[in-house]
Amino acid sequence: MGDEVSDPCRSLRLLAQDEDDLQILSAALQDAIAHVGDIRYEPRARTLTIMFNRYRWEGAEGSCGERVVAALQFGDVTRVRQRGLASEDPGALVSCLALGFEAGEAPGGQVLIRFSHGGDLAAEVECIDAVLADVSEAWPATRAPDHMAGMSLAAVEDI
Repeated sequence: MGDEVSDPCRSLRLLAQDEDDLQILSAALQDAIAHVGDIRYEPRARTLTIMFNRYRWEGAEGSCGERVVAALQFGDVTRVRQRGLASEDPGALVSCLALGFEAGEAPGGQVLIRFSHGGDLAAEVECIDAVLADVSEAWPATRAPDHMAGMSLAAVEDI
């Protein structure tokens, strides 16, 4: 069993179009790790893309489980602000705690991405339009995640 190859049919490919869908993505991304440099906001394309090293909670077999590279992309993004991310150090690591949504003028609002140690992103969106897809084969994790409680979104800066 230890030499099994990961089943590509188990790769996640999820869409989120409302707040309930976003909570499913949030659960899949809990404890996902990203480099600050892998957070890309493209104003002209109106997209926010983050490449994560995602812990596969849905496939957490054995003592350590698996990890996989996953891409999260939001469309219809009009503005992105950040707080507490080491933007001057693209190699700095952040760990995702949760995704949330604060409704604005329907169907828009603000998608909140909370990271451990107090870092946050706030993406203003015209509507919830998100995709999460695993983009690599899974590999054995060296340990299961153990995270601290996140901090709430406070004052944020434009990125």
